[in-house]
Amino acid sequence: MSRRLTRPGPVTVAVLTLLVAMLSIQTGASLAKRVFPVVGASGATALRVFFAALILAAVFRPWRQRLTRKDLLSVAIYGAALGGMNLTFYLALERIPLGIAVAIEFTGPLALAIFSTRRALDFVWALLAVAGILLILPLSETSRALDWMGVFWALVAATCWALYILFGQRAGGSVHGGTAASLGMVTAALLVMPFGIAHAGTKLLDVTLLPIILGVAVLSSALPYSLEMYALKALPTRTFGILMSVEPALAALSGLLLLDERLSLRQWAAIGCIILASVGSSATSRKAAEEKAAPA
Repeated sequence: MSRRLTRPGPVTVAVLTLLVAMLSIQTGASLAKRVFPVVGASGATALRVFFAALILAAVFRPWRQRLTRKDLLSVAIYGAALGGMNLTFYLALERIPLGIAVAIEFTGPLALAIFSTRRALDFVWALLAVAGILLILPLSETSRALDWMGVFWALVAATCWALYILFGQRAGGSVHGGTAASLGMVTAALLVMPFGIAHAGTKLLDVTLLPIILGVAVLSSALPYSLEMYALKALPTRTFGILMSVEPALAALSGLLLLDERLSLRQWAAIGCIILASVGSSATSRKAAEEKAAPA
């Protein structure tokens, strides 16, 4: 007897799409860190977004879609947030381990998810996330090796990530997802390239870096941001932010396996606190949504 296969719903597809995007971007980040000694964090970011913009433009050909001035403004803000997030994250990654950088950066979407509600229990999850950040910060002699500037840039990246979610959803809602992603990446490239050129200069023209940079552009930008744009359109802002809860763990594992970055028990505990905050917030949000939808 044959079983009838059911096609997964749009929410399931969006969740799976987001998971693939997260795996891709962390693999790309691990690869990108290998070129920091040659062109620095800003140079690597410039090369990454430049080639990602070329790839996305070639695939989606955004010039075919007519956009209003409002659409262009929405995409421009989204692209600026995207460029700022990429640059500041790589500046953080240059100084601190991948798992720690992502854990701190993740507080941006986590805060967006938590503070979009008014339930008292959500502030418990917020406190748990704050506890995770305090465990990460180099406040004691045992954590002195963690660079303060790296922490600062990761926090700036966290803010840019929250803005990326907010304005990415607006851009994706009014513009075709592929067009928004490609034009957003072009905007990000225009923003980041001057920093990369100022730091690395002619080193950016080193052809031996091309295979790695193309891999980074696809894994860290072209593929995941296209997938995330689809997920942003299919999922509410709060749900999107909460589903990213697995990202710090994926980043820490990528750093361990690909970069041999070994974290202390305290740092793993910090990442665990942030993940637990996201899981708790997810359960609370789901329960609240069910209660709201239930008939009186």
